[in-house]
Amino acid sequence: VADDFAYLARTPAAAAAQALVKAGMSADQVDLWEINEAFASVTINSIRVLGIDEDKVNVNGGAVALGHPIGASGARILGTLVLELRRRGGGVGCAAICSGGGQGDAVIVSVGGG
Repeated sequence: VADDFAYLARTPAAAAAQALVKAGMSADQVDLWEINEAFASVTINSIRVLGIDEDKVNVNGGAVALGHPIGASGARILGTLVLELRRRGGGVGCAAICSGGGQGDAVIVSVGGG
């Protein structure tokens, strides 16, 4: 999704909402969320807009704890999400991210057990 740069903090939630619609899912069907942020307000906004349980979000820490690598943040959050879902025996996860210029992207993944 795209939005005016001034509203960058809301693009991960908008992208995740669109991904959920395309998948025919609701936010409560997602076991874990990885929402990358350079500012905590991005994640807080996404939690509020999507109505998700904050205990399911960035369970191993966010960008401040794990890193916000320029050009590789998407790979970092998706990898973190898949590894944590595998560690827990599988499940459904959503990774969402904002990037420069007002862009937001999200992906929903399903990881099998075992």
